[in-house]
Amino acid sequence: MPIPDFVAQLRRSVGHNLLWLPSVTAVVVDETGRILLNRRTDTGLWSAISGILEPGEQPAAGIVREVFEETGVRVVPEYVSSVYAEPPLVHPNRDRSQYLNVTFRCRPVGGEAKVNDDESTDVAWFSPAELPALNTATHLLIEHALSDSTDCRFVRPGGE
Repeated sequence: MPIPDFVAQLRRSVGHNLLWLPSVTAVVVDETGRILLNRRTDTGLWSAISGILEPGEQPAAGIVREVFEETGVRVVPEYVSSVYAEPPLVHPNRDRSQYLNVTFRCRPVGGEAKVNDDESTDVAWFSPAELPALNTATHLLIEHALSDSTDCRFVRPGGE
């Protein structure tokens, strides 16, 4: 994945040290209940659409931007389905990051699902019963967004 300019600038100062970064994820659900996923170029895995917020960018505006940039689909965020801190990770270039993620359930309102940038090798709609292999975190985000409740899920103090 390309490194956003502001992160590259920060990396010049902090090197490979841990950076805390705000991120957003979209669980885009169409009128038939299908979910929009992309196959990421960095891992080769299918995933919900996600990205890093730009400095000062509102999370809802950021997810609208990310979904369109990566898939060509225009969305409206309906509600926040989960908020959580991902575990720290080490990128292949040794940069260390930890993401605070805000996940939105979104509905598509236009555009056509396609590979729209260099962050995806494929973009497709899947029924919940026919999802491709996904990591556990992505499954959980989808489960939260598809639940009958619009309550936001989060990790409570003490890990609950």
